[in-house]
Amino acid sequence: MSSQQITLTRPDDWHLHLRDGAVLARAALDSARCFARALVMPNLQTPVTTVAQAAAYRESILAVLPEDSDFKPLMSLYLTDTTPPEEIDRAAESGVVYAVKLYPAGATTHSSQGVRDLDSVHPVLERMQERDLPLLIHGEVTDPQVDVFDRERVFIDRHLTTLTKAHPALRVVLEHVSTAEGVAFVRSAPETVAATITAHHLLLNRNALFEDGFRPHHYCLPVVKREEDRQAILAAATGGEPCFFLGTDSAPHLRSQKESEAGRAGIYTAPVAMELYAEIFEAAGCLQRLEAFASFFGADFYRLPRNTSQLSLEARDWPVPNELPVADEGGIVPFRAGESLHWRLVT
Repeated sequence: MSSQQITLTRPDDWHLHLRDGAVLARAALDSARCFARALVMPNLQTPVTTVAQAAAYRESILAVLPEDSDFKPLMSLYLTDTTPPEEIDRAAESGVVYAVKLYPAGATTHSSQGVRDLDSVHPVLERMQERDLPLLIHGEVTDPQVDVFDRERVFIDRHLTTLTKAHPALRVVLEHVSTAEGVAFVRSAPETVAATITAHHLLLNRNALFEDGFRPHHYCLPVVKREEDRQAILAAATGGEPCFFLGTDSAPHLRSQKESEAGRAGIYTAPVAMELYAEIFEAAGCLQRLEAFASFFGADFYRLPRNTSQLSLEARDWPVPNELPVADEGGIVPFRAGESLHWRLVT
């Protein structure tokens, strides 16, 4: 590893949105450029609630990739109040589904069919614990009386602490951790609990939403938080702790869907993901820890073999496009559009 080039074991993305329709091809190609595997989220317009749907979605993803691509989509199921425990058995035996995602109803994009009553899903969580199938959690309450910047903290206090104690052997991932309280919870929890960390939560605080006016392409859920939260997340990501690993939460939306009266939540980082993480770790003086965060800790938590191929980045400035085309649908604005990045993918 030199100051001009770094070579890593090829990384994985443990939280990725690929969508469907015309956006799918764009998003899949942008992620496959650097990641070997990605855990694909199930919150499509028609949620992926069964193993059969997950298998069909996986085939749709593979169909838009080049024949020589070795990118492996790992599928997840969308948990509802009526998910039967038998579906967990099918998932555990499928070889296709690697986790189940809990969205509190109304918490984020396409989550209206998510969980409304956590008590109703305890039998399913028990079956997941028995079958060793991880639970991924969008950890926010949707109580309108709770400030949007406090929803993760309140979810931990009201629900997550109780849930992990009730199911002590269940592997749980607090997705896109966004608060100092979230970081502290994961650190204090057993080894069965981990968290994914996005590049945008490492780079932005809530002031970034209002630079020279409202910035819709900085709007995501959970929203970026206070500077002290960003600093806590940064310390977690760069500190070499195995319970924190890479999950981009890259979430593509067309420009027209972001720049609208009710702009959608999601930041599209896939085309620049590893370049951003390299920038973050370099600025923190921790480039030597990037490989473990991006390539080792997540694979170890999911009990999958580490990748054997490699990826190289070089220190060379390059401009991020202002927009990426999507068939006849318009375009997607990537994170850092029109700006310059210092690291660039070589292989």
